[in-house]
Amino acid sequence: MKVNAQSLLGQLGDMDLRLLRVFKTVVDCGGMAAAELELNIGTSTISRHVKDLEVRLGLTLCRRGRGGFSLTAEGEQIHVETLRLLASTEVFRASVDEIHRRMGGQLNVAVFDKTASNPQAHIGAAIALFCERAPDVALHLHVAPINAIERGVIDGQFQVGVIPGHRRSDSLVYDALFDETMLMYCGARHALFGVPGAGLQWADLASHQFAGLGYHSPNMEISQQMRLPRKATAFDQEAIATLILSGRFLGFLPDHYAAGFVGLGQMRAVNPERFRYSCSFLGILRRSPEPSRAARVFQSCLVQAHAA
Repeated sequence: MKVNAQSLLGQLGDMDLRLLRVFKTVVDCGGMAAAELELNIGTSTISRHVKDLEVRLGLTLCRRGRGGFSLTAEGEQIHVETLRLLASTEVFRASVDEIHRRMGGQLNVAVFDKTASNPQAHIGAAIALFCERAPDVALHLHVAPINAIERGVIDGQFQVGVIPGHRRSDSLVYDALFDETMLMYCGARHALFGVPGAGLQWADLASHQFAGLGYHSPNMEISQQMRLPRKATAFDQEAIATLILSGRFLGFLPDHYAAGFVGLGQMRAVNPERFRYSCSFLGILRRSPEPSRAARVFQSCLVQAHAA
């Protein structure tokens, strides 16, 4: 059964919105027992709320039992529509706050992974600035892949995003923030680990297996441009690092993130003067409808923190 947000919106009341928020939290936590702490209510009450939502919608949303918690196909659709619906309520709340010229509610910010160790990234300083300027806003910080951040900002799931620049969308507004250097690494058990790599050319890598990100990104662009033979696909930097540490794959990592592994002798950069590229990280807002005042303030804090 295909369920859309508009048809649900015409039927839902305040109680249904509360039930949907409980359902979202259960999915986010991976089960009802795990959601106890987040919701501050007992498992039996959570289970009753989810059952009430199922009855209200006429759908079975999840399976629970000895096999663990999992969503049904209908539950997955309802979860997607729940995210959209709750994002819409946050937009409405932000609009009301805008009318009153105050900043409240919550702000969802999504950043690409492994930025905290980059000495050029001052996202923490931007957060500190924002907390001074908008003390009544509850900040929710997420880590997600580039495509999920872009889609989330456009859909309203996130209000601000921080991503490596790649292809641009007319639906987004961009501000330059900081740069990142990406180097090619091999693990200690890889054939190239003990080999001087100064003379290696891009063509020499054709005989080695490459691990790359599985979505459009600077990582994917460089691997396609240089015809690197991708034999393993990952969806975040942690997964790329794990594949490199196996000793079977080459892969690009941020130099600041890989430094810890290099220091422990677990990996090394291969010909870093040649096998490298740079990324420019950008702060993004959606172009329309106009971002909330809180989102605009957070973006200005990002720009200010990195201008210094």
